[in-house]
Amino acid sequence: MSRAYNFSAGPAMLPQAVLEQAQQEFLNWNNSGMNIMEMSHRGKEFMSIASRAEADLRDIMKIPDNYKVLFLQGGASSQFASIPMNLLRGKTTADYFNTGQWSKKAIAEAERYCNVNIVASSEKEKFVTIPPQDTWKLNPDAAYVHYTANETIDGVNFHNIPDVGNVPLVVDISSEILSRPINVSKFALIYAGAQKNVGPAGLTIVIVRDELIGTPLSGTPTIFDYRIQADNNSMYNTPPTYALYIAGLVFQYIKSLGGLKNMEIINRRKANKLYYAIDNSNFYQNHVNPKYRSWMNIPFTLNNSSLDNNFLTGAEAVGLLTLKGHRSIGGMRASIYNAMPEEGVDALITYINNFANNNASKTKNN
Repeated sequence: MSRAYNFSAGPAMLPQAVLEQAQQEFLNWNNSGMNIMEMSHRGKEFMSIASRAEADLRDIMKIPDNYKVLFLQGGASSQFASIPMNLLRGKTTADYFNTGQWSKKAIAEAERYCNVNIVASSEKEKFVTIPPQDTWKLNPDAAYVHYTANETIDGVNFHNIPDVGNVPLVVDISSEILSRPINVSKFALIYAGAQKNVGPAGLTIVIVRDELIGTPLSGTPTIFDYRIQADNNSMYNTPPTYALYIAGLVFQYIKSLGGLKNMEIINRRKANKLYYAIDNSNFYQNHVNPKYRSWMNIPFTLNNSSLDNNFLTGAEAVGLLTLKGHRSIGGMRASIYNAMPEEGVDALITYINNFANNNASKTKNN
C-alpha cells in the first residue's frame, strides 16, 4: 500500500523525506554502529544531535539569546502545571483565556496552584470564536497571561498576538508551532507538544525567557524546575532521545524548504483552498468565525449527519485517514500540518466534492 494521507490531529504525519532519512540511519547512525535509541544521552554522538537540534530551532524561530530552549518530556499537558509552578514567582493570580477544550484543561490545572482570572471566554458560543478585545478583563497584577494560540479540537486560532500590556505572556502553540513565523520576543514562555508539527509524541519544547526562571513554588518537583533543566541542558534526566533526533531532522527539513516564511505561504494556501471547498458547498459547514479559523485544524460537518459513517468509510477506501472529528464535538476534522502535502489537501477536496455530488439528494437531516 502506498503512503496514505493522514489527517490525524496528532500523532500526525511526518515529512516523508524525514522518515526516509531516519530509515537509512536506523541501524547505524553516522557510522557509530548504533541506533539513536541505543545511545547514551550523555555520549558525544547524542550530544551532537541535541546541540544541532537546538541550534537549528533557534535559527528557524529566530530565538533571542536571552531565552532558554528546553527539550522535555510529559507532553504539553505537563506544562499546564509546570507553568504556574515556575512563573507565579510570589504572586497568587494568573490570567487565562478560555477559547477551547485545551484552554479549559490548562485552566483546570492552574487552579490547583493559584487563583485564575478568566480574561475572556467563548464557551457560551461553543468555542467558535474569540471574544473581542474590548471585552477582555486583564489583571495588571497577574503573574502571567496564558492563551492557546490554536485550539486543535475546536479549530479556533489567534492570528495575532494578544496585547496584554506588561504582564508576561505565555502561549501554547502545540498545533501551530513552525507553521509560520512568530515573534518570540513578545513572549515570556512558549511551549508545544511535538506530535503535531515537530516529531513523535513524547517530546515537549519549552522556550522561556531567562529572568523568569529560578524561583519555583516551594515543593515543585526538581524535574519540573525550569532552572534545573536549563542548567543541565535538558538532561537532568534522560530526554526522549529518538523523538529529539526526529525533531532535529524536521528542523533541517524546514530549513531546506526556505524556513517559516515559506511554510506560512504553503499553509495559508492549503487552508484557504479547503475552506473554499467547504464554504462553497451546500453539503458541508464550518461553524467557526471566519476571522478566527485555524490553518492547521479544520473541523466541518455534513448537513446530513446520517451520512457521516459513509463519508469516513469512503475516505479510508481512497487513502484519506483519520478524518473523524473529536468525540466532544463530532463531525469531521482535517488536520493539515506542515507535513501534509498540498496534494493531500487536493485529494481531500476532490473526495468531498465527489461525495457531495454522489449524495446530492440527501443534503439535509431528516
